[in-house]
Amino acid sequence: MKITVYDGATTIGGSKIHLEEDNNGIFLDFGMNFAKYARYYEEFISERPSRGIHDLWRLGLIPRLNVYRRDLIPADILEEVRQSPKVPVNAVLISHAHLDHVGNIALLDEKVPIVGSPTTMIILKALRETSRGSHMGMELPYYALRKPSDSNPYVLEANRKLKYYASRDIFLTEKLPEEGMLFLTWRANVELAENPNKVNYIRGSNVSLVEDQDLGFEIRAYPVDHSIFGAVAYIVEGDVSVAYTGDFRLHGKNADKTKEFIRAAESAQVLITEGTRAGRGEDVNVSEEEVYQNAKAIVDDAKGLVVADFSARNFERLESFKKIAEETGRQLVVTTKDAYFLHALGLIDGQNHLKGLRVYRNSKAKVEKWEEWVFINYPEIGITPEELRREQENYILCFSFYDMPHLLDVMPDGGVYIYSSSEAFTEEQTFSFLRLWNWLQYFRFEVHGFSVDADGKPTFEKGLHASGHISKEELEEVINDIDPDVLIPVHTESPDWFEERWSEKVVLLKDGESFEV
Repeated sequence: MKITVYDGATTIGGSKIHLEEDNNGIFLDFGMNFAKYARYYEEFISERPSRGIHDLWRLGLIPRLNVYRRDLIPADILEEVRQSPKVPVNAVLISHAHLDHVGNIALLDEKVPIVGSPTTMIILKALRETSRGSHMGMELPYYALRKPSDSNPYVLEANRKLKYYASRDIFLTEKLPEEGMLFLTWRANVELAENPNKVNYIRGSNVSLVEDQDLGFEIRAYPVDHSIFGAVAYIVEGDVSVAYTGDFRLHGKNADKTKEFIRAAESAQVLITEGTRAGRGEDVNVSEEEVYQNAKAIVDDAKGLVVADFSARNFERLESFKKIAEETGRQLVVTTKDAYFLHALGLIDGQNHLKGLRVYRNSKAKVEKWEEWVFINYPEIGITPEELRREQENYILCFSFYDMPHLLDVMPDGGVYIYSSSEAFTEEQTFSFLRLWNWLQYFRFEVHGFSVDADGKPTFEKGLHASGHISKEELEEVINDIDPDVLIPVHTESPDWFEERWSEKVVLLKDGESFEV
């Protein structure tokens, strides 16, 4: 078996790992490498969707392979792409729905199916539905076909002659209820479409179980704990057995599932593992239960409005704050995007995740169709800024930095802000925290979770955020328990940490390098 790490070898994220054997090949994730993107792009400068893969190809932000969607290859790089190596891609195995693992999959040849858990597929579909603009990385599982512009063959535009979106084949690791299956091929704006000639439906794809497919390898998926629901690790069987962790941890509520994967991986000859926290000095391991207890103690004593700020799609954290709200006599208020995701998750487990919640009604001129759909289907759930303003002490509002302008409609009279997300790791993130701090000072919030000193540098309080990644001490134990013949670290800035401990087993690959087992 040939193993090639095309990206993510020495960065956190951007994982693109290719396994090849007997003219069969699969990718383990195919994510956006934010560290590399940040060399050229920031919030107000990004790749140009009208040029397809051109910008990413030129800047080396995607592998130079002949594996991409034909409708995304403009004429001026077509020959370059054709002359590039073409590797077999029978499927992409998705570990979870974070963009640093899935954000470049939409660029791959349209015939390449995606494999993942039902929860991951539902989340990706909801993310596609609720994402504004035309960012190509969001085009999962369905996408808009493009064609060269009549006026400029180098410019790609949506093919408006088509009345449908195209969709990739979807192979699930477990069965999905019928309602969930329908959701994968349905759009919220179909029922609400004012113009029946608009592109408003998804062309049917093959949605089936991965165990019923011949992908050239035996594929076994194992649910693992991470900061987003639906995360899985994989064991891929060919001439050798390869275990891939994706992102995982042992301090969330699904830690037992991670342990099941670890036991299964003991039979693997090769372990490909993340090492996000491997090189960090002091590595405090805070559990989700500790976050809940610490946040609840703050809310118990809070006066006025409470604002909870945590990572998008961290549904376990959202459940914790919902529980805190119930126990402290408040109601949890979420955004319409949160509500749409929670509705989608209910299609998998049959639960009403919106029960007891309120949904914030933004003051905006144009309401998206999917937002309309939320309030039409849950008519009693909306809450206006005016209602929040009148009874601030009765609510916990789930807002982040990007929602701050909406607080000008609520105009909270003081209150408590709980930052329950990751620290700043880049200079741009540091600037964002300074801006966030200015907003919080304007509203006179009592701030928990971080502070900003006189020089504008943020410092972070421990105990209000649990990492989505395994601690280095636990990772060391896991690797020793699995005891692979070959250990390949990815998703890490500290590959030397692995070599220092398992030198005879470790294979350190740079981006684009291969190893044959």
